[in-house]
Amino acid sequence: MNRLSREVNPMPDFVRDALEAEKLMQAYNERPPYQRNDYLGWIAKGKRQATQEKRLRQMLDELQQGGIYMKMDHPASRRS
Repeated sequence: MNRLSREVNPMPDFVRDALEAEKLMQAYNERPPYQRNDYLGWIAKGKRQATQEKRLRQMLDELQQGGIYMKMDHPASRRS
């Protein structure tokens, strides 16, 4: 069941491929639904491929590091 009050953004193949290649799918899936949806919408809204790739890299870096969401502190996702 979708509990988001906004439109759900589909995951593009290039995002899925990057998450799998970086072994970050579990870290992604552990984030709350609103964060996963926001990341996908934010990446997809980039008009240029370079912008989308830059945003994807930021998401991957934040998932790898943990404790960060959109350059903001997110204690619930800190990695031990």
